[in-house]
Amino acid sequence: MGDSTEKLLPIAGRRNILITSALPYVNNVPHLGNIIGCVLSADVFARYCRIRGYNIIYMCGTDEYGTATETKALEENCSPKEICDKYHAIHRDIYKWFDISFDHFGRTSTTQQTEVCQAIFHQLMENEWLSENTMQQPYCDTCQKFLADRLVEGTCPTPGCNYESARGDQCEKCGKLLNPTELIDPMCKVCRNTPHIRDTDHLFLELPLLREKLEKYISEMSVAGSWSQNAIQATNAWLKEGLKPRCITRDLKWGVPVPHEKYKEKVFYVWFDAPIGYISITACYTPDWEKWWKNPDNVELYQFMGKDNVPFHTVMFPSTLIGTGEKWTMMKTISVTEYLNYEAGKFSKSKGIGVFGNDAKDTKIPPEVWRYYLLTNRPEVSDTLFTWADLQAKLNSELLSNLGNFINRVLSFIAKPAGAGYDSIIPDAPNAESHQLTKTLAENVGKLVEQYIDAMEKVKLKQGLKTAMSISSEGNAYLQESQFWKLFKEDPAACAVVMKTAAGLVYLLACLLEPFMPSFTDEVFKQLNLSRGTHLSFSDEKGDVDKAKKPWEFLPVGHKIGRPEPLFKELKDEEVEFFRQKFAGSQADRKLKEEADAKAIAEQLKKTKLADGNNKKEKKKSGGSSSKSKAAEAEPTISKLDIRVGLITEAKKHPDADSLYVEEIDVGEGSTRTVVSGLVKYIPLEEMQGRKVCVLCNLKPVAMRGIKSHAMVLAASNEDHTKVELVEPPSSAEIGERVTFPGYSGEPDGLLNAKSKVWEKVQAELHSDAQLVASYKDVPFTTSAGVCKVASIVNGEIR
Repeated sequence: MGDSTEKLLPIAGRRNILITSALPYVNNVPHLGNIIGCVLSADVFARYCRIRGYNIIYMCGTDEYGTATETKALEENCSPKEICDKYHAIHRDIYKWFDISFDHFGRTSTTQQTEVCQAIFHQLMENEWLSENTMQQPYCDTCQKFLADRLVEGTCPTPGCNYESARGDQCEKCGKLLNPTELIDPMCKVCRNTPHIRDTDHLFLELPLLREKLEKYISEMSVAGSWSQNAIQATNAWLKEGLKPRCITRDLKWGVPVPHEKYKEKVFYVWFDAPIGYISITACYTPDWEKWWKNPDNVELYQFMGKDNVPFHTVMFPSTLIGTGEKWTMMKTISVTEYLNYEAGKFSKSKGIGVFGNDAKDTKIPPEVWRYYLLTNRPEVSDTLFTWADLQAKLNSELLSNLGNFINRVLSFIAKPAGAGYDSIIPDAPNAESHQLTKTLAENVGKLVEQYIDAMEKVKLKQGLKTAMSISSEGNAYLQESQFWKLFKEDPAACAVVMKTAAGLVYLLACLLEPFMPSFTDEVFKQLNLSRGTHLSFSDEKGDVDKAKKPWEFLPVGHKIGRPEPLFKELKDEEVEFFRQKFAGSQADRKLKEEADAKAIAEQLKKTKLADGNNKKEKKKSGGSSSKSKAAEAEPTISKLDIRVGLITEAKKHPDADSLYVEEIDVGEGSTRTVVSGLVKYIPLEEMQGRKVCVLCNLKPVAMRGIKSHAMVLAASNEDHTKVELVEPPSSAEIGERVTFPGYSGEPDGLLNAKSKVWEKVQAELHSDAQLVASYKDVPFTTSAGVCKVASIVNGEIR
């Protein structure tokens, strides 16, 4: 994910496609419903377009202005800018883990956003599409300010809804767009007092005057771009209700300032400026952004979003662009998803219900499995349901038993030594077309590839994935029917045809599934011993689609494959039950449960330790003491170590050592400590930034290549030291708090005595256990927010 140095621009004579996904709002962690609704769906289409040889860019970024950011900043007691910086990084990291291939992932709090937004505003003013009007708006005497829509909550006025936590802009339950003054029993979200209504002047976009031009655009483009039915319905509902002037300004501080003397204390409404973010993010990607955005004859705009965003993209944003009188690249195709619901109810960012992007990573279920599951479950025409049992079934039956089994059977047989297989060499297969079973398979596969292309061109992603997986099923049936294990001895020539064809299918599947599961494709290419440069392009000019009709020709005779390994791991019942329990309720509930569990563990260990102590006393009374037990009592314990929760505020490469990082770490002392760590070849620099770590603070400072290190970051390594991972405290652990070990009390030493080798003796007992918990003997590294863990190394040595 990220920018290449060469910026892509439209190319004459090529198909140029500009792809955007709804800008995720920056005030929260995205959940799986958000991910499938916009960035993942757009990513699949972008990857497909690239392998088709189209010239495309995929733009996205965080939507950062508006009331929700101000509200979150109040909750977290910091500035809106700090909220945006924090959550932009969280979003970026989650999407990177999900393999989302943005050409640029930007943000809306930029100078480019201000410039583009204000330029569009000036053109709308000049063309007289804006009007002034006085609005009645809630004013909170306690907070001494007008309350923007999201700062007011109350009961939804829609008959039959009566949802008590409706926001002033939209009811989350029934989806109806609202004004704050319509709410029943309104309350200020900050102080919970009842606001009163005051007059305030605002600017409005005159949608009724633009209606004729807008309807012409909708009627033409909805046909040309094959808009999904749910997009057409949502748009028509707005038109049917009658377009009204739409307020485009707000009484806020955090936003794009309105460049107008009378309104200079106001900012633009986030739904006026957010879609303009697509343009400004492209302007951050390339100064030649107008070649994409003001080039409707040569550029097709595809936009991806959830159903609640539709009217802003089919009515508001087009009206804004039409009103400027300029020749903009208008949206051709809109791909809309319904809701992905979670187990028994709705995913909810505000309530913390469901599986969130960082949760998915924490399960250790690989990203390609999550991508596959979300895409097979993509809510294209109706709401769909996420359940752990369904995830298990799809992983175990479709990925493991169908796809993984087919690939592993083929490659494992080819890899067998000569006499039992082909010694990893692709065999020759002359006259493959005359082998009837192979000929029938090739015809079926050729048709399926054409169906795949047809579905993907129409942005029917779920259908495209299903079709590609059918080829795997065809391959499994082909292997069974051919009985290749018998042919190897009875008809070697026929067996060679079957295995060369099957290996070609493995390659074809890796190419077809790349948009859906790119890390799976990487692994299959590795096992085939091929570089990504040999990927099929499926471009019409190269005739690659027709090549699928002769799968035996994909891999050259004599090509040596790599080492076959299982591609997927079974998800067991007990793991599913564990995840179901772990992610039950809201995130707040889960945090309380984790804290209670940590407390219970501590109490239990305390009792165990006390019992051990009493036993020792009894043995001593009976004269059972030996020199060995005295030595054991004299052995230093973990309580001698001063291990704290630290936050890496900055990490950089050591100027004089290629293998060392120099980190500034906040360990709760007011100023940071400089720490030098040999982690360069194990952990990328960007992954070191802003991380919470466990820091050993009472080692004697030591100079490392000219820089003095004043502490040590604790990390686990596997048996052969090829993999190293940081010991991580829970995300909500307090910076500077001491990591404790229930059952071991006492103050740490000021500085550890090097001669006594306290650290060396204690370190021998530090490890990660089978549950990835960092432990001293059998006691977990414990904080007020729960236990510390490593990412994946089981039974690793911690040092």
